[in-house]
Amino acid sequence: MTEYKRTALYNQHVAMGGRMVPFAGYELPVQYPTGPNAEHKATRTAAGLFDIDHMGQFRLVGPDAELFLQYVQPRDVSQMKVWDAEYSYLCYADGTIIDDIFIYRLPDEWMIVVNADNRAKDLFWLDTHIVNFDCDLVDISDPTYMLALQGPKAQAILQKLTDFDLDQVGFHTAARIQVAGIETLIGATGYTGEYGYELFFPEEKAVAMWELLLETGADDGLLANGLAARDSLRFEACLPLYGHEITAELEPMGARLGWVCDWDKGPWLGREAVLKNKLEKSGLLLVGLEMIDRGVPREHYDVAVGDEVIGWVTTGMKAPTLGKFLAMAYVPRPYNRLGTELNVLIRNKPKKAVVVKRPFYTPAYRR
Repeated sequence: MTEYKRTALYNQHVAMGGRMVPFAGYELPVQYPTGPNAEHKATRTAAGLFDIDHMGQFRLVGPDAELFLQYVQPRDVSQMKVWDAEYSYLCYADGTIIDDIFIYRLPDEWMIVVNADNRAKDLFWLDTHIVNFDCDLVDISDPTYMLALQGPKAQAILQKLTDFDLDQVGFHTAARIQVAGIETLIGATGYTGEYGYELFFPEEKAVAMWELLLETGADDGLLANGLAARDSLRFEACLPLYGHEITAELEPMGARLGWVCDWDKGPWLGREAVLKNKLEKSGLLLVGLEMIDRGVPREHYDVAVGDEVIGWVTTGMKAPTLGKFLAMAYVPRPYNRLGTELNVLIRNKPKKAVVVKRPFYTPAYRR
């Protein structure tokens, strides 16, 4: 029988009626009695609180830390100022994606946030390439706890618990602050399409921080959110999920992640393969689909032109905010134009869909 890890908030989730499911090696709440639609709506209109301690964090220190990061990922981190936080990814030599990551530039060190499923793989891969650099990589995931507070009222809720002026923390920046006496690193980052924060603090403070945030945000409509709402929120904003829109078999240009790449900063692992794909404009491309016919476009469903299968759905559902049946899917580049009609094979029956603009929901980030 498979044994799953439990976060420090497991008992709190159970006490709140959370339905626990296996995810990325952990038992995590997929939803609470409020239901995923109510949780989703709360995050869009007020605020949502997420236990995301399954994510991994690595600390990078040493004289060559910046050089090492320049080599192992495509973003030009030399342009990042202290307290900046930016999205990137790791690539194999053939240009396929190992994982997508967030990089924090902190005083005298860097922090890399990775996906739970890929934590061991990422650490091994980074350790393999760090040998020629004068820097050290340390996995700090276990002693570090991670929560996300997201939504239009997230700043107001957090501001009640700190003397630090949160107006100073712009989108994709970070700060070390005291949250009700708990030393906390906050990043104005997230995975919902709403402005908000990801919080990093000592694991032993997890219960206190969770209960404090829930209590403080109750009058503002804050709800705890499970995995289902987290997925529907990121889906509406068309944010990729590893194992769905990005995998070790897919490359960044097809996933529409070319905007991360700096082609002039010097060599980085996977650069030549990614550049070749960019110039040749070959392979598959990620698109948005809206169903014309009735049906729910689920993950792995085939996408076809007539009877010919040309691609597949990576994520699909009825978008709670929009009330539409939508999907992200990979198709050959000639079929990526807006307005192109395709078929999604639902229970082996073709159902009409049309290529639409992404993201489905316009993210409400504050610069």
